[in-house]
Amino acid sequence: MKRLFTTLLLGSVLMLTSFTEQNVLDQVIGALRSGSSNQLSSYFDENVELTLPDKSDSYSKAQAQLIVKDFFSNNGIKGFELKHKGDSPGGHFCIGMLQTNAGNFRTNVFMKIKNGKEVVKEIRFQSIE
Repeated sequence: MKRLFTTLLLGSVLMLTSFTEQNVLDQVIGALRSGSSNQLSSYFDENVELTLPDKSDSYSKAQAQLIVKDFFSNNGIKGFELKHKGDSPGGHFCIGMLQTNAGNFRTNVFMKIKNGKEVVKEIRFQSIE
């Protein structure tokens, strides 16, 4: 009986952890849909790899927030269409299309579990022509 209880408890914890991590990805997707750079950047790791049509580099959390805010305001976000999301080693990812006034961008977001919390490690915005 004790073994059954321990197994059920462990299974519940694993399910809740998985749900919470997936919920963070859903919140990141929501931030992309609304064009909220502040909400999106709250999930950034200390260093974030950013790829934009005109630049690509690793930036501190504060720098990445400013760059994404500038990108969102210059392009006028209209929405985000999720194409796929899934698990990757050590985190989650999603692929979609960011819809803007300036055109559409294929968007990849890669997340990583760090210190028990899931954070955005990399975002790519590639212009669709």
